[in-house]
Amino acid sequence: MAVDRTPVLKRCRSLALDPVYLGIDKKSNRNARRGRKVSEYGLQLREKQKAKFIYGVLEKPFRNYYAKAEKMRGLTGPNLMTLLELRLDNVMFRLGYGRTRKECRQIVDHKHVLVNGKTVNIPSYQVKVGDVIEIKEKAKGSQRYKDILEVTEGRLVPAWLEADHENLKGVVKEVPTREEIDVPVNETLIVELYSK
Repeated sequence: MAVDRTPVLKRCRSLALDPVYLGIDKKSNRNARRGRKVSEYGLQLREKQKAKFIYGVLEKPFRNYYAKAEKMRGLTGPNLMTLLELRLDNVMFRLGYGRTRKECRQIVDHKHVLVNGKTVNIPSYQVKVGDVIEIKEKAKGSQRYKDILEVTEGRLVPAWLEADHENLKGVVKEVPTREEIDVPVNETLIVELYSK
């Protein structure tokens, strides 16, 4: 399996991205280098790399998401962001059951998550409206989740999700609109890049 091993803060600096969007509290002490003026293609590529980096998606799956977003009704850009937002690992992150999306991905991989009562170990699983996502009963009592909830306590759960932190459970109430997705990505540039 391919893994992106680039140091996170270094990557954030190169993409001019605040690490907070990844669930990381650290700040980079170094300033981003002031370089040449970035071309139009360079800006489009940066936006795509930013979206891929935030959601932890590699090139081929990202391209598949784009193809799926094109076929959906409505604008391709917001559709793409919605598809990325409805990934199981991201929903776990939004509910506050993981400090970062990478940690949520690992939790899903380790079969700690139930979707509608069934074990799902695919981080890219697309959740639907009405799906109930919860941590397995066996894992609920572990110290790991107590520590995670302590850290993510102040994080706001988006309006399209409903979280029950007592029982480590969440429900997808509706499909998120682009306005509800607080990711600093300009998806129109991604659409322009792919439509060349």
